[in-house]
Amino acid sequence: MAGILNLTPTPIFRSVSARRKTNYRVFFVKSSANASETPLTSISAPPNFKAPNPKPFSVRPDKIFDILGASLALLFRLTTSVLVSGYSVTVVPANEIPSDQYALGFAGNYQILVFSGQRSLGLKLKETSKLGPRPEKPIEIYEFESCPFCRKVREIVSVLDLEVLYYPCPRNGPNFRPKVSQMGGKQQFPYMVDPNTGVSMYESDDIIKYLVDKYGDGNVPLLLSLGLLTGSSYSPSKLPPKPLEVWAYEASPFCKVVREVLVELELPHILHSCARGSPKRQILYQRVGHFQVPYLEDPNTGVQMFESAEIVDYLRATYAL
Repeated sequence: MAGILNLTPTPIFRSVSARRKTNYRVFFVKSSANASETPLTSISAPPNFKAPNPKPFSVRPDKIFDILGASLALLFRLTTSVLVSGYSVTVVPANEIPSDQYALGFAGNYQILVFSGQRSLGLKLKETSKLGPRPEKPIEIYEFESCPFCRKVREIVSVLDLEVLYYPCPRNGPNFRPKVSQMGGKQQFPYMVDPNTGVSMYESDDIIKYLVDKYGDGNVPLLLSLGLLTGSSYSPSKLPPKPLEVWAYEASPFCKVVREVLVELELPHILHSCARGSPKRQILYQRVGHFQVPYLEDPNTGVQMFESAEIVDYLRATYAL
């Protein structure tokens, strides 16, 4: 599978975290299309499959408890990862924002109406952010959903608005857990590889500090610097020839239930993180004429779809054995 890594160790890299004594390794990374020992599998969508129409702010009745459970992490983490770094919002006249540009919407018309005398004035919320340098290639992270240290790293991914290729490593997963041991020498998570710099490391705090230094303003958000914490298990599945693509962000409970299944089935996926203030919200809005997350694109079957409950059903029907 393209993107599996051959790694050659170089001298030990000095820790970027002044608070930690842990050393970690640096590798030069080279992709190899022939590196995977797992044969590629032909993937097709379930028979007569049809993607559902998006239904904003709705929960399928059989998923209510799943969404409520996924929302608990947001409460405990005090909304960390909801907003992109440098987020700001201003209220502007509706005509200042083109109709094809994403803006926070109400009642389906993307406008807030305030009344002045006998006439109404249309307003919209204009959201902006201040992002650091953008990596040319997606950061690669080996992790699993229920790990609190992995969650901390996923939160900084949302804050920095990074593109990440996730390799899920659920308990007893046969593909990527062993590969982490092969690359880094131990089975510990999260494990990050930056193909843009050749840097590879364990330890969530070190990964966070590295990412904010390289792709942010160097400042670690307070809740992540304090070290506050936020068991996926493998289910046999078909390994897709190409990584799936998911538009989501860490704080959304709807996105969380989808990621839990992606990890359980050990499905590699590129995350297009799009917390509030992310420019990628506009990119998705332009692509499909609507913004809602999670949004799944499966290059192996051509399926493109919204709705978390239906995405979960699709993933199990397509990839679970």
